[in-house]
Amino acid sequence: MAKTGTTTQGLRTAIERSGYYPALVAEAVEAAVGGEPIVSYVVHQETTFDANEVRRHVTVLVLTAHRFIVSHTDEQASDTSSPTPYATTSTESVKIDRISSVVVSRVVGNPESYTPGTLPREVVLTIGWGAVSRIDLEPAACGDPNCEADHGYTGSSTADDLSLRVSEAGDGPDTVRQTLAFAQALSEATAATAR
Repeated sequence: MAKTGTTTQGLRTAIERSGYYPALVAEAVEAAVGGEPIVSYVVHQETTFDANEVRRHVTVLVLTAHRFIVSHTDEQASDTSSPTPYATTSTESVKIDRISSVVVSRVVGNPESYTPGTLPREVVLTIGWGAVSRIDLEPAACGDPNCEADHGYTGSSTADDLSLRVSEAGDGPDTVRQTLAFAQALSEATAATAR
């Protein structure tokens, strides 16, 4: 479940409420934030199914006046490198002016009767800052259906550093609302640095 807010204590409370290795996650996030005041945050804990295993992971997004911080923690079963289960936590700190895109995809039911302010049933927040790009290529063609010439390839490059999906059915309406609030705060912060 995602939680959002604007205080360090609120962030710690949201991490603890997620119930996912709270001491480990909080220490990593708080070290990355340092002493900066928090503008907004989202804590999203998700459970996935991988073959015969259930895996949990948590993503914490934090916005300060100058940085966007993303923390991700995954748990792993014991394997050849470790005889006991373990968790991996990573944090990345990105200057706000490096963020190149904030994409909010909303899924709404019955769009013909949509009224402004109605919560979408699903939100996907995608944030790009140039660390990861996806390239989609396909053979190029011309308008002649009988042409057999090689026209090379055409495609697009998309910034796709982080994608966070929340839904009303799986995460609850508060989570959808909170993710939209965080996305708006991040969009406003990136617009302010572009001036």
